[in-house]
Amino acid sequence: MKLLTAATLLLASSAAIARPAPLVSIPTHDAFFNNIAAHCGKAFEGKVSVDNAKGPSSFDNKKLVMHVRKCTDSELQVPFHVGDDASRTWIITKTGSGLSLKHDHRHKDGTDDASTMYGGHTLDAGFAQMQSFPADQYSKELFLAQGIEQSAGNTWQMYIYPEVFTYRLIRQGREFKVDFDLTKPITPPAAPWGYEE
Repeated sequence: MKLLTAATLLLASSAAIARPAPLVSIPTHDAFFNNIAAHCGKAFEGKVSVDNAKGPSSFDNKKLVMHVRKCTDSELQVPFHVGDDASRTWIITKTGSGLSLKHDHRHKDGTDDASTMYGGHTLDAGFAQMQSFPADQYSKELFLAQGIEQSAGNTWQMYIYPEVFTYRLIRQGREFKVDFDLTKPITPPAAPWGYEE
């Protein structure tokens, strides 16, 4: 009987240990995440509203489309198409200590670009309509290795309001912003490079 009781206790304690830890979050992060997830499956066209870089831009005269393509309870995949270039996917993830934004860059054959998975993590509560993602250490080291030290100061921001979604990059001396019209969904594009239909 003692052996059976010990075995039962061991089994019960194993089950308790095997239970995954809860993914904790705060209301502003949840609301921001859910505001984007509410558009899951939809695509929207955008336009560059600010770009203070000198010289020609790869965004000039290109159709810009964001597609809230895949949504789970903890991750949003949002491809950002620039004309025929389907190399970019924004990945917003609940981490248990905030929200992470990563830029997944792929080649047309689906392989990783040398500059991929850079991004940042929230440092504060932010707002239901806006979150900031200062560059994380991985990104800073990647930028240094690639000789673009100025990008180590990057902060990415996302804004979501009923009528507009905004993606913004800022650092000292640099600002880039694209606004997407959420009032006019368009036909979603094909899957981004490296992802399945």
